[in-house]
Amino acid sequence: MPVKVNFLIAILSMPVSITAYAQDLTYTPINPSFGGNPFNSSHLLGIATAQKPEKKTPAGAEQTESQQFLQQLQARLLSALAGQVTDAIFGDNPQDHGTVSFGNQIISFERGLDAVHLTVTDLAAGTTTQIDIPLLQTQ
Repeated sequence: MPVKVNFLIAILSMPVSITAYAQDLTYTPINPSFGGNPFNSSHLLGIATAQKPEKKTPAGAEQTESQQFLQQLQARLLSALAGQVTDAIFGDNPQDHGTVSFGNQIISFERGLDAVHLTVTDLAAGTTTQIDIPLLQTQ
C-alpha cells in the first residue's frame, strides 16, 4: 500500500499544464440615451409605458354632457372676447386705450409709443398681471 500512496503523491505533485482561454469583455449599453442602439428606443418606451400606473379618475369626476357643453361654450365665449380685445388693440381701427370687464376679470390697455401696456386684474384672486406688447415699427 505505501507504493500506491507514494505513486499517488508523485502524480499529484507533478506540474499540470492547463491552457486557459479568455477574451476581452466589452460593455454595450442598451438605452440609446447612453450610446445604445437607437432602434431600442420604441421598445424601451413601450416597457416604461406598460409599467406606468394607470391614472384613474375619482368616482363622480366624469362630466355629464351638459357640463361638457357648458365648458365648451364658456371656452368659445372667452375666445370670442379675447378676439374682440385683440381687434380693439390691433384691428383696423385701433384704440389708444380701453377697458373690458367680464366676470371677475378687468382688462385695460393703453397704447404707448413703442408698446401696448396691458393690465389684467383678477378681482376674485386679487392679482394683477401686466404685459407689455411691443409694437411693430416700420420705416
